[in-house]
Amino acid sequence: MNKRKLVILYVLFDFLSATISWAIFYIYRKVQVEPAVFGYEIPLELGTRFYVGIMVIPVFWLSLYYLSGAYKDVMRKSKLRELGQTILITLTGVVILFFALILDDVIVSYKDYYSSFLILCGLQFVLTYIPRVTLTSIITKQVHRRRIGFNTLMIGSNGRAMEIYKEFEERDNSPGNRIVGFLNGNSKGEYQLEGLTKHLGSVSDVKQVVEEHQIEEVIITLDTSEHQAISNIINTLSGSKVVIKACPDIHDIVTGKVKVRTIFGMPLIQITNALMPVWQENLKRALDMALSILSLILLSPLIIFLMIGVKLSSRGPILLRQERIGKYGKPFTLYKFRSMVADAEKNGPELSRKNDVRLTNFGKFMRQRKLDEIPNFVNVIKGEMSLVGPRPERQYYIDQIIKKAPHYVHLQRLKPGITSWGQVKYGYAINVDEMIIRLRYDLLYIENMTIFVDFQILIFTLLTIFKKEHI
Repeated sequence: MNKRKLVILYVLFDFLSATISWAIFYIYRKVQVEPAVFGYEIPLELGTRFYVGIMVIPVFWLSLYYLSGAYKDVMRKSKLRELGQTILITLTGVVILFFALILDDVIVSYKDYYSSFLILCGLQFVLTYIPRVTLTSIITKQVHRRRIGFNTLMIGSNGRAMEIYKEFEERDNSPGNRIVGFLNGNSKGEYQLEGLTKHLGSVSDVKQVVEEHQIEEVIITLDTSEHQAISNIINTLSGSKVVIKACPDIHDIVTGKVKVRTIFGMPLIQITNALMPVWQENLKRALDMALSILSLILLSPLIIFLMIGVKLSSRGPILLRQERIGKYGKPFTLYKFRSMVADAEKNGPELSRKNDVRLTNFGKFMRQRKLDEIPNFVNVIKGEMSLVGPRPERQYYIDQIIKKAPHYVHLQRLKPGITSWGQVKYGYAINVDEMIIRLRYDLLYIENMTIFVDFQILIFTLLTIFKKEHI
């Protein structure tokens, strides 16, 4: 069973569970609570309120599960974590429903409130948890039996690497790590994993090996004296989806920036790429979608005006389609209203600058108000961009930036944005050196990402646009 099908099953069962639990709860209210209030039997009629609830309530629960990250990393769920997560979400959701829909109901005594709360909570939890824990148990069993595995790369071939390898391979209940091979560190000599698994090269080949062998986990077992090599590996893989784990020393454990886990007898730390809590990450995506769709609808008269203006201002297409680099280094096509003459880059890539002769008169007007980037909302809806994030660059300039500032790769840990803290604080960059100066603001944003910070950046962007400043 692949990840996509598993997520669909989780969503389907959650939808059915929410529908059934609300239907049973509705009938309970009709049969038990209302007769006690009115003093006579109430005929059980499934009216408009029932059918509206059946359509709306399951969507509410699915939204809550999505925001909490219940559908993320479904292949690695544990039954204990599933239990805790389901209890927490159930309590949160029932409290919201209780205050939104039930608190104003006419009752005989407050006991009716308590019983209603407990019954809805019990129904929602039981009907949700049973199919969930069943699916989780099936997947866990397949992982333990090595029917499902995660391609794993070992970096290092010392005694610790050997110990971890033996535990993975010899344990009856597999953790799911399928060792594809190993890379040697800076040290030379005998490699203890030689003959047990493939030697795929050295640490300098890590990015290529990860891509070629579809690696999902990387386990670093280099000596603590090779801290620079470890840092280089983490920097190289920071813009990828792989899970990175390492054997810790005392310093690693007390820094607090890594998540300590115990895999069998060997403690490993998981170096997380998470920039925001899961619920904020999912809420950010939901807001991106909602605000982008709303913006395109509200701005539709302006969009028509801009399309006509671009067409009449100079020959060439209305939209500029340009390849940019997005999250995890994946290229995508960026959409903008064309603000320059059609052959603006006939001599190769060239950044825009002040008083750029390639800009059309209408293009200058659009850039002054940042109107040329309205089509970026389409990229946001497609999931290629976010409202807030570092501006996407072309590979031509990224290659030049990385030569001077290798830490640029950290920007590829998140989706690029329509606006960014670098854009607000610095503005457009006219050369690579200015891109590097602007980079510090984007890195500062990454270290302080929250929904609140995103709203601040959006507000500052709007204020800057209204002031007619170039950003």
